[in-house]
Amino acid sequence: MSEFRIDQIKSQDASRGPDIAGITTFTGTSGIVMPSGDTAYRGGRGRGIISGGYAPGHIRTIDVLNIANLGNAVQFGSDPTPGMQLGANSSSTRMVFGGGSTPSPTQCRYVEIAHAGNSMEFANLTTTRRGTGCTSNGVRGFFGGGAPTGNDLIIDYVNIANKADATRFGDLSFARRQGAGLGSPTRGVFTGGYLLASPYLRYNVIDYITMSSEGNAKDFGDLTSLRGAIGAGSNATRGFIPGGTTAAGSGNNTNTIDYLTISSTGNAQEFGDLSVTLHNTGVCPSQTRAVFAGGYSPGTNVISYVEIATTGDSIDFGDLTVARCAGNDGASSDSHGGLG
Repeated sequence: MSEFRIDQIKSQDASRGPDIAGITTFTGTSGIVMPSGDTAYRGGRGRGIISGGYAPGHIRTIDVLNIANLGNAVQFGSDPTPGMQLGANSSSTRMVFGGGSTPSPTQCRYVEIAHAGNSMEFANLTTTRRGTGCTSNGVRGFFGGGAPTGNDLIIDYVNIANKADATRFGDLSFARRQGAGLGSPTRGVFTGGYLLASPYLRYNVIDYITMSSEGNAKDFGDLTSLRGAIGAGSNATRGFIPGGTTAAGSGNNTNTIDYLTISSTGNAQEFGDLSVTLHNTGVCPSQTRAVFAGGYSPGTNVISYVEIATTGDSIDFGDLTVARCAGNDGASSDSHGGLG
């Protein structure tokens, strides 16, 4: 047993604290606060990653931004197999992209969020799909719906830490493509989307799953309007659904931002408006801020944001390195709502 009665502890050269082992007690008049949580969650978080998309033409560039600091995104790396309408799930350290339009709509790739570089091969989804909605709790990453018809009902999941093929989780309550996902540490929510075949109907459906147990999604409520090709993201409490199309054709884009409370079922409410009318924007959320990156209006490099605790219109954040539609869910962060 050791006892310290001193004001400060430093190493001999004062560059750091000393290494202390064994059972140690501290006493003092000011108290002491020790770090908490897994070491992967301490400091350095708050990065948003945006991959793939089209402008038109497939984009290889992977961008990164710091959610807490306004400014332009910078290039993180490149994807050797560029695609659009990717799904994206992330833990605090790794982001997994799945599906997409080309070249392999079953393939998943990943990046390590703390280290810039090109994406690497991860594994495969259970089925071909593009325009899939995604949500994760940091352990499991979920891919819900997506084209082609027949696959637009399926929910897959991967273990983000393990490079292994996806497992079927269940089915959405309503088949569709180009919806988007958000979640808390316990609940995943899938929002909006549209019918693949003519007349390409848009839906206002919201459904949800309990991430820890396999099964089909259940009805949550409705969006404020019929919309597909949307984005989505959340902190642990509140989810956001920006932009989208109300009918076929980019001339039917909307700038609406909806929000919902993840822990309770019910209809979404209007939060405010995007600074640009668009569809297929990527969302990079933290616990305090939601950043909306790119989209198709046609392709834009605009990044805007909202403060999650308030309602109101989005504010200019900066620009992507290249104009692109980020896919309906081709973006995420290391600090989203599923991580708590």
